[in-house]
Amino acid sequence: MKTKYAKAASPVSKPRVNVVTLGCSKNIHDSEVLMGQLKGNQMDVVHEASNITADDIIVINTCGFIDNAKQESIDTILQYSALKEQGKINKLIVTGCLSERYKPELTQEIPAVDAFFGTNDLPDLLSSIGADYRHELLGERLLSTPSHFSYFKIAEGCNRPCSFCAIPIMRGKHVSKSIEDLVKEAKFLAAGGTKELILIAQDLTYYGLDIYGKRNLSDLMRHLSDVDGIEWIRLQYAYPSGFPMDILDAMNERSNICNYLDMPLQHISDPMLKSMRRGTTKQKQLDLVSEIRDKVPNIALRTTLICGYPGETEQDFNEMLEWVEDTRFDRLGCFTYSHEEKTHAHSLQDDVPEEVKESRVEQIMEVQQGISYEINQTKIGNTYKVLVDRVDGDYFIGRTEYDSPEVDNEVVLDAKKDYARIGDFVQVKVDRAEDFDLYGSIVTAKG
Repeated sequence: MKTKYAKAASPVSKPRVNVVTLGCSKNIHDSEVLMGQLKGNQMDVVHEASNITADDIIVINTCGFIDNAKQESIDTILQYSALKEQGKINKLIVTGCLSERYKPELTQEIPAVDAFFGTNDLPDLLSSIGADYRHELLGERLLSTPSHFSYFKIAEGCNRPCSFCAIPIMRGKHVSKSIEDLVKEAKFLAAGGTKELILIAQDLTYYGLDIYGKRNLSDLMRHLSDVDGIEWIRLQYAYPSGFPMDILDAMNERSNICNYLDMPLQHISDPMLKSMRRGTTKQKQLDLVSEIRDKVPNIALRTTLICGYPGETEQDFNEMLEWVEDTRFDRLGCFTYSHEEKTHAHSLQDDVPEEVKESRVEQIMEVQQGISYEINQTKIGNTYKVLVDRVDGDYFIGRTEYDSPEVDNEVVLDAKKDYARIGDFVQVKVDRAEDFDLYGSIVTAKG
């Protein structure tokens, strides 16, 4: 990361808080809540500003999920620790999943950090920099994303026993937010120009069991759908075991609920699913995907897979590869297995060589690339409602309802021929298509 060093502000000025976010969309949400609290305390707060001053307080919101993410977090902490030791920043605070998981080790190894806080220590973090946690700011956030879309966390933590996952260690048990509080937050965001809510949690489908005694995601979806100004509601991180089919009814009933579902299935081989403690089987997953597509025929299904889990044989992998070819997911991500301490799978031998893991990921993604290309070719000549996200050189970049930011396909518009404002919905006719991009022209615009 390139940074510029400005002269220190005058002694009478209030220190600026510069929040640096690493990891997933849930961390983005947490940083936005932190920044909303700081703003509510009349503090100067920025997100990942490059013009660092010697008066700045740096707060790093870390990720501790898998090896690559942990290394990125450690590297970032070390980078800012060096600036702290050189007197180029005032204070360095670390929070988030890595800090929750490895606080004793980090405190010993990186003494330049002034304080480490876990995932549920927001009041203490605020107090350490002279701010108070203000309950009246519930639901108010300072967005780091473009204002027209927002990651919308409906629950914290996870009760699932997946063998490979350290999330319950870092985030605790599942705790749902109330529908009342979430509607209040949605109204606040809509008043600020947010048009798309991307619902996130460790497991969306568990929503409500702890506070309402039943899976209540469909009811929440309908309440959010009623909020004026919200034109898209998108579901991410739906768990397949115990999947509540009534959310598909809500999807069919409401035009502002996107025909999109992100459901990480992780594997298809029964021995792998059993060892992963996923609470499902190959046949159940095949049936579930089929039922979802029957109920919402034009749904875009995204999934995530793991290659190289302990004990994964060539037969297990080939079974997964054939399943990907047959199922033809609209969107797919694939990752190598990461051997995480204190997880159930850590007691197993990490016996698949790293180069084999990577080769298997490449094979899966090569197949998916071909599937994506073929699906995109069928869209040529069709017209889609597109949300314009940004300008990139001479092009406007947007998304259809079948695409989530950063991870899915994009729609590319020639800014020399078409004009749109960021955050606008436009009707786009697709002229040509590549593996992961659609190219088109605006037919009509809707502000």
